[in-house]
Amino acid sequence: MHIDPIHIAGFMALVTSVAGAQVSPRVALNPPGLSPLVPAYSIVVKSNGFVFVSGMTGIKPGTQDIVDGGVTAQTRQTLENIRTALEAAGTTMGDVVECTVFLKDMADYAAMNEEYTRFFPHDPPARATVAVSALPRPTARVEIKCSAPMPTR
Repeated sequence: MHIDPIHIAGFMALVTSVAGAQVSPRVALNPPGLSPLVPAYSIVVKSNGFVFVSGMTGIKPGTQDIVDGGVTAQTRQTLENIRTALEAAGTTMGDVVECTVFLKDMADYAAMNEEYTRFFPHDPPARATVAVSALPRPTARVEIKCSAPMPTR
């Protein structure tokens, strides 16, 4: 097996840069009104220049109650909760690069998507949407998680 010296040099440069990279401390945040359902996770984690927002549902801030109004209202509240979490971490919806949407019923896709596009009207983040058999709250129809880089501005 012949290994090209250029590839070895490139690999070694990568290893060296990763090994020498500064690792920022991991910071967990639970913004007021968005407390986790259980103490097994944080709402937001900031680490190495990124913000990770846990799966959020349409819970009314300060309560554990899902908003009324079906998947449209729940999607709106979910994304408002995500906005609050991102802002607490020092970033915005415009910085989001990736979302995963969990729907209890794929028949809700069009209604969810219509509301979702109101929050990401231009150059939306990469996204996956999957159907799930259940969500943490029995009346929840949608859950969304996302990630964003910390802005350099």
